[in-house]
Amino acid sequence: MDKKVFLVLVAFAFTVTACQARSEKSAAEESAVVKEENAAGSVIYLTTAQFKQKVFNYDVNKEWKYEGDLPCILDFYADWCGPCRMIAPTLEQLAKEYSGKIYVYKINTDKEKELAQYLGIQSLPTLVFVPLKGAPQVSMGAMPKETFVKTINDVMLNNNNK
Repeated sequence: MDKKVFLVLVAFAFTVTACQARSEKSAAEESAVVKEENAAGSVIYLTTAQFKQKVFNYDVNKEWKYEGDLPCILDFYADWCGPCRMIAPTLEQLAKEYSGKIYVYKINTDKEKELAQYLGIQSLPTLVFVPLKGAPQVSMGAMPKETFVKTINDVMLNNNNK
């Protein structure tokens, strides 16, 4: 009987320790996201509330009105999506290379389901290229860096869009 009690206590202690380690890891990951949001030339992760502030407040505006001060790329992704993971390093490179010229926003569709539903996101990754003026352009699926660069230069940074 004493051995069973001892084993139960050891198992309980192990479970509590594992849960605490997972919580600390989650807190560290969240902290990294906050740092990433504040760093120039970094990918910025958005919640629905932040999307409404920085990109488009669909509660207030019925017609498209970009809220940002620089053009942006919106990457609608999910952690489990292979093509999303494939383009992530490219988006990080582009955020650095075009620092001060564009924003690169990532929206996790699993966490921001309301936003993804409202915008009709059905395929991942869905990339939206948003110039300062004019309509955004949507692309679905992974693409090479050269295509990103061409679209950024032609659609987002073209003098006709400013």
